[in-house]
Amino acid sequence: MNRKNYQTGSPWEPIVGYSRAVRVGNVVEVAGTTAMKDGEVLGVGDAYAQTAAILHTIREALEHVGAKMEHVVRTRMFVTDISRWEEIGRAHGEVFRDIRPVATMVEVKALIEPELLVEIEVQAIVPEENTELDSISEHSRIIKC
Repeated sequence: MNRKNYQTGSPWEPIVGYSRAVRVGNVVEVAGTTAMKDGEVLGVGDAYAQTAAILHTIREALEHVGAKMEHVVRTRMFVTDISRWEEIGRAHGEVFRDIRPVATMVEVKALIEPELLVEIEVQAIVPEENTELDSISEHSRIIKC
């Protein structure tokens, strides 16, 4: 079975030792993703904007390993202020309203940067007819398991 790792080029990936997304067979896991780009927090103070930015990054990661948002079966949302659940839920719902993955939202004490309000990780299962890993992003690498 092949393993496909996708890295975004973040300087933290080799230091911490992680990939943005990993695909093994037809299962894809996307690491906890925040609203950061080039070291800057996007949507400071705006939970909706941060969630929308995160879901955009997750969409790109899924596409790099041959998956789509409609393949997502689980989302986990870590939020620093649960009272803002409606803002976060609205952005989540705009993407997943018709897909309906199982979802969890929990409040955490803090994220890696104080301005970050939301972190999301997802799991996707690609239909069997899409399990071939050829022609997947050059930002990925295949590891034989």
